[in-house]
Amino acid sequence: MYRFLAIIFSLVIILTSPVQAARGKNLELSADSAILIEATTGRVIYEKNADERRPPASMTKMMTCILGLEYLTPEDRVKVSQEAAYTEDSEMALQEGDIISAGELLRGVMLVSDNGGAVAVAEAVSGSVSDFSKLMNDKAREIGCTDTNFENPNGLPNDMHLSTARDMAKIAAYCLDNWDFRDIVSTQRETIHWINPSNHSMRVENTNKLLGTYKGTTGVKTGWTNAAGGCLAASAKRGGIELIAVVMHSEDAYTRFDDAQTLLDYGFEQVTSIYGIDKNQVDKKIFVSGGEQATLEVGLEEDLNYALLRNEYRQNLTVEYDLPKVIEAGTGIKVGDTVGTATLKYNGKVVAAVPFVAKEDVEEGFSIASMIVTLTEPFIDVAQDFLLLLA
Repeated sequence: MYRFLAIIFSLVIILTSPVQAARGKNLELSADSAILIEATTGRVIYEKNADERRPPASMTKMMTCILGLEYLTPEDRVKVSQEAAYTEDSEMALQEGDIISAGELLRGVMLVSDNGGAVAVAEAVSGSVSDFSKLMNDKAREIGCTDTNFENPNGLPNDMHLSTARDMAKIAAYCLDNWDFRDIVSTQRETIHWINPSNHSMRVENTNKLLGTYKGTTGVKTGWTNAAGGCLAASAKRGGIELIAVVMHSEDAYTRFDDAQTLLDYGFEQVTSIYGIDKNQVDKKIFVSGGEQATLEVGLEEDLNYALLRNEYRQNLTVEYDLPKVIEAGTGIKVGDTVGTATLKYNGKVVAAVPFVAKEDVEEGFSIASMIVTLTEPFIDVAQDFLLLLA
């Protein structure tokens, strides 16, 4: 039953479209594909050919970095292989046999977009580029990407290495939930230190030229190849509102920054506030039949948020909780099992949903209170006060 509920919740998210984004607004962009989203909710504010598959170039390294952060510790020692050292366009000039900490390596990879360093990360995590690419694709699917295929950790040209502006925005939003990632991509300048050679260091500067020039910039990652054109995932935060803009195949390495700024400017004009329900403020109980206890504490898996645009009003939002009054213990209920859904509607149309999940384990078994739940289930509304006293 819990798997069924999870599938239903997924369908709600997949099949529900938000209030129409400004798809037709005539923003002057050189990029052939672009998207602008609000970072915490993923609401699309603007899009242009956002589902066209294109080479993502070095925006790929967002995925490489987040996997490095999730699978390595900053202190892990990474030895540079021949393959990593001989990779083209490696700004850090890594040499075969160099040893550098994972933390320093990831900073260098992201700030100067080092291709060889990305290979070194891949080998440190998975042992090989091919195995790491499989991990990248697994993570992309987990994040919700539907049109992405990674063949390498750096974005160097490969006919099968493709993504979309929409998927890149999803990856950027996922990555920005990691505070170590945020710290890296918001850094404008840094000195990278090697372990071996012990006296070697390099002063590097972030390739994202919006840092220090565009108010509120928080990241994220540039990209450029002849095939991909100018690419950029850019994020900025003002007044509690954070936006993510992705542009692909801009005319050149300069217009990508102009395009991203145009999108961000538009977004900060349009998004007025974030409506939010704190998951920690929503606690409920439902009754359990056939369990060792008669009640189950449930709560929201995550905050329920929605970005409001100009001419949209909070009073038009409604929240609905779809929870069973009684749930069967079955073979047991585990923390995190999906048991229901909280749905946010704007003018009656679903715009966001998050699952209700179990906050405690309940084993299959017998208790007097749970037996009474089973006997009184047909008229549970009348019996619930009495049952709560027993529980």
